[in-house]
Order: sequence, then structure tokens, then C-alpha cells
Amino acid sequence: MKKTLTLSLALFAASAMLPAQAYKMPDHPTVTVDGKDWTPLGIVTRNMGTAAEQEAQFPPHHIIGNIYYVGTKTLSSFLIVTPKGDILIDTTYERNVPVIEKSVKELGYKVSDIKIILGNHAHGDHMEGDAMMKDDTGGALVEVMAEDVPALKAMKPEGKEHPIDRIFHDGDTVELGGTVLTAHLVAGHTHGCTAFTTDEVENGKTYHVVFGCSLRSPNTITPEVAAEFGRTFPVVHAMPCDVMLGDHPSQYGMIEKYEKLTPGGPNPFIDKYTCHHEIDIEEAMFYAVMKEQAAKAAVVVAPKP
Repeated sequence: MKKTLTLSLALFAASAMLPAQAYKMPDHPTVTVDGKDWTPLGIVTRNMGTAAEQEAQFPPHHIIGNIYYVGTKTLSSFLIVTPKGDILIDTTYERNVPVIEKSVKELGYKVSDIKIILGNHAHGDHMEGDAMMKDDTGGALVEVMAEDVPALKAMKPEGKEHPIDRIFHDGDTVELGGTVLTAHLVAGHTHGCTAFTTDEVENGKTYHVVFGCSLRSPNTITPEVAAEFGRTFPVVHAMPCDVMLGDHPSQYGMIEKYEKLTPGGPNPFIDKYTCHHEIDIEEAMFYAVMKEQAAKAAVVVAPKP
């Protein structure tokens, strides 16, 4: 599903008229993508899993090139290894930092070799652990998208100030030891939601890797957020992609792909279907939520006599 986004001013106005919804994870509307039904509640439940799954170490493993998985069962964390030090994407919750460090060590790498800490977006389940990880690495640089700075400054686990060593912008690069990551602003889920892209070589062939940022829309879509998603969906659809990775493993079928890993066998993470599948789900849900909001805003309740 790749369609041109046209968000009308009338739809903007309709969404702006609605009060904040009392529920946090509604079980409606429903969208169907590739024969499977999805609701906002279903997507959140799939992404987050149980409290235990959010903290449970998943076997650390190689993905492609110099990229490794070091996160939990439902919260992603990626290690990119270079000759000049390593890059970590997403520290998740602060309580998970020891779990991530354990995975780094089990792969044979050192936590002290992490030189740069990145995050997909300014929510606690992805970037709350930045301060602790910075301390544990001995001073890795925390680099963030400009639009997420206000939310990150408000993120203070146990009163810790959120470290910010470098602020980058849409299209800027993060470089270390020959690895180049390009940061793409894909706002909507947060104002500074960031996807990172890079190229990796396997068996003499170059593959485009995308570290995607969540495209899940909020329960109430304001005109500002609608405009952000209106820009974001065409951007993510246009990204060259052979390997899609997500800030939640379920977004790219990590568990199923991990189970297919065999020595000398094909790499299951190279999968163009995954590159568009999650985008299709979230885009369809975005439109469904917008349509539901517009319908509610159009209802006129007669005054009591």
C-alpha cells in the first residue's frame, strides 16, 4: 500500500475539535493488512509484550555486516561494531542497561568500547537508559535529533539529567570507524522520531539497512501530528531497504527470523517484505484513526430541552 498522502484542512479541523481521549490503548478502529486485523491495542500489545518480556534478555546475535542485536525480547537495542569503537542504538529502560551490557559482553565486545549512543525516539522504553549507559561506558557521546531535545530533557530517571552531547538534524550523518549512519527525521510518533540508514556488505553484495522508528500514531491526532505523518510516510516508503530493523523486535519479525538462522544458510534478516509491511500497517491505522476522529467531530448532539 503506497499511496500519496493528501490531508485536507477539513480533516485537520475535525481532529482539532476532539478532546483528549480518556483511554490509552483503544481496541478500535480495525484495519486489515495482508489478511490480518489490527487495532491500536493490538499493535501496542504486540510491541511491548509483558513486563517480564520487556526486561528478558534475548540471545544476542549477528544481523548483518557489523550489526548485532543486544536488546530484550520486546525492546530493541543494536550494537554496531567498528575499528574505532562501537555505536549503540537504543538503551531502552534504565533497568535494562545491565541486560544490554551482558549481551555486549557475551558477543565478545567491551562496554567501554561504545563511543556513541543513539536513540530512535524520546520515549522511556527506548532512551531512558542513556545516562546510565554513558556512565558505564566511561563517557560515550549521546547524540540526538533536534526535535526530540525538549522531551529528552524532561526524561530524568531517578533525577538524572539526560545527557546530550551532540544535536543533529534531518540528513546529518553519524560516523565512526568507517561506518556512516544517516539520520532521517520521520516525525509523528514523537516530534524527533529518527530512522537511521546505512549500507552493509555480505558475501560481496551491498545491502541497504534501515533502523526504523515507530510510526504508530497517537490516539488523538492533532493537526501538527497529522502534518508530520503526512511528510513521514512518503519519506519512509522511499527509503532504499533490504534489511528493516525496528525499535521493537516484533516490527520486523525478529524472533521468527532468529529461529531461521543457520550456519552458512541464507540471512533471514535480508527481507524486502519486512521493509514495507510495518509501514503499511501503521499508515492504514493512521488513516483509520483520522477517519474515526472526523466522524466523531461531525456528530451533533441536540441540546436538552
